[in-house]
Amino acid sequence: MSDLPFKPASFRDFMLYERHVIDATRGYAKRFMPAAYRIASLYERATGRTFPRFKPHALWYRQPIYYMGNHLNFVSSGTPVRCPSYSRALDYELELGFVLANPLLNATPDEAAAAIGAFVVLCDFSARDVQRAEMDSGFGPQKSKHFISSMSAIAVPAQQLLPRIDALTATVEIDGKVVVRTSTAGMRYSLGEVLAHASRDEQLHAGELFGTGTLPGGSGMENGHWLSPGSHLRLAIDGIGDIQHTIL
Repeated sequence: MSDLPFKPASFRDFMLYERHVIDATRGYAKRFMPAAYRIASLYERATGRTFPRFKPHALWYRQPIYYMGNHLNFVSSGTPVRCPSYSRALDYELELGFVLANPLLNATPDEAAAAIGAFVVLCDFSARDVQRAEMDSGFGPQKSKHFISSMSAIAVPAQQLLPRIDALTATVEIDGKVVVRTSTAGMRYSLGEVLAHASRDEQLHAGELFGTGTLPGGSGMENGHWLSPGSHLRLAIDGIGDIQHTIL
């Protein structure tokens, strides 16, 4: 088991990929709301359009949105992961993480991007069967997210990756088989834009960690490859490294 490359001072997780939102919401309906899924599927086949409830909230199209995660429960690659006792639907989320090297306040996007110190691979583990009720409460995710998250053992200096940050390839492997090939392409907002938004009249500090949200296809809810006891999970992003976990 490796040590963390740094201890995050906080964790904000954005949601930057429309494709993830649509496919994950569709996948949630398929597993947990089969009757609603059938109706939505009929609509999509008949119209050739995405079912409206599968799309992100209207605010997502106007500004970056995020939730505050539990920065104290990060573990590194190699740590065994157990599904929480209150869930029967443990899921993984492959994300690009970035940490601030310098503080920000009311920054421009260029200033914000220049303050990024390093990149890591993130896994935002999720208890999907309890997440919907928590989201419907209006308070955002709680027990569905805060039990554990992980990051790669290596943090790569930002200057090595920023020139191609929208073109990093990524994979999900389960039990040695690649189940998804994806990339960092397609963010709704740039990393500078999301950090500038977070810094509006709010002091951001060196050491705070941010996530892009799940890369398209990078969760079991999207790709249909769920975790079970004994599964070996590997999440990798080109140029950074990987995260590996055995599920207990």
